[in-house]
Amino acid sequence: MPVEDAPGDRAGGADRADGVEGDVVARVLGQWRQVLPDLDTEPIGVIGRLTRCAALLRQASDAPLAREGFSRPEFDILSALRREDRELTPGRLARETYASATAVTKRVRTLEERGLIERRPDARDRRVAHLSLTAGGRELVDRIMPEQVAYERSLLVGLGEEERDGLARMLGELLRLLESRQEATAGARR
Repeated sequence: MPVEDAPGDRAGGADRADGVEGDVVARVLGQWRQVLPDLDTEPIGVIGRLTRCAALLRQASDAPLAREGFSRPEFDILSALRREDRELTPGRLARETYASATAVTKRVRTLEERGLIERRPDARDRRVAHLSLTAGGRELVDRIMPEQVAYERSLLVGLGEEERDGLARMLGELLRLLESRQEATAGARR
């Protein structure tokens, strides 16, 4: 039975609500409708596609960084320091890059060994470190960033400006919703 004619197909099908047919998630939704026809799988149409897009974009957009010998998480550390253009603590970098403190510590150590980040101990509390880019780190980010943005733009070439703007707006709304939920959950745990 084709995906578009699957049982439980309501109002044109949850998997086609956005006009997309034939992607991996549409196939998954069709399979779920066959197995559990009464289950509302609409969230899979959104979350499944976001997850799949994120994985594919991560693989594709990491290509220029890999040529330079960096992983995306390492470049995220460098980029955060460049964007902020001031010293940051490892804790602040963890929040800026959505990474664990342990992961940030490991990445900072690697970047420090490569001469891209320098550490300055806090004058009052030696346990606290203040991190900044070296001149070489700043030059590297300034050199790679235009190439990275151009490459990422090429990944979106099939979408028109209006589509990109609309997608960015909707993703921004979803991100605000998810961030507010995360903050509420973190607040409840304190």
